[in-house]
Amino acid sequence: MATASYHHGNLRQALLEHGVALARAGGPDAVVLRDVQRLAGVSNSAAYRHYADRQALLGAVKANVMTQIGTAMVAALDAVPAATPRRDRALARFRATGQAYIDFALAEPGLFRTAFLPDGTDPSEEAVPADRHPFQILRGCIDDLVAAGMLAEDHRDGFDEAAWAAVHGAATLFLDGPLGMTRPDRHQLITDQLLDAIGASLS
Repeated sequence: MATASYHHGNLRQALLEHGVALARAGGPDAVVLRDVQRLAGVSNSAAYRHYADRQALLGAVKANVMTQIGTAMVAALDAVPAATPRRDRALARFRATGQAYIDFALAEPGLFRTAFLPDGTDPSEEAVPADRHPFQILRGCIDDLVAAGMLAEDHRDGFDEAAWAAVHGAATLFLDGPLGMTRPDRHQLITDQLLDAIGASLS
């Protein structure tokens, strides 16, 4: 049932929350505007005032999920002890971002698949705060590796994208590729090996 709060500007957020819930349960194909409108208990015209079509809704859902991934990464960074030697802390924070990224994908496959659906909808066009954008968080950690002397500045070009590609590729293989049938403990072993290999490549 629609609530009176919808009349005070909250309908857009309510529609988005229903879209996110549908994505969590069924992935991107489940994000259908008429279903979101039905769940909110409002008319088509009321919903269309906030999201003109499915692509607009999907873009907002993708941005929301990207922000959730970034929030999980930030929480992992915050868990790294501050009283750690600079080089060790920089590496630990870098690893924490990759681990959190993969952990989110495995815990929320519907959301993760939705966030990276290759449909031409770019979530960066939506309001993803810079401090919650997964790639920007990763870049900040790599800045720390450079500042700590673990990554030479002249080797930086392309490293950010390569690191993202590595963890995203692992997450995708776990969810939708041939590694999907492996046990959770194997997922962690493979993730550790991946992060160890990236760490070993640092100067």
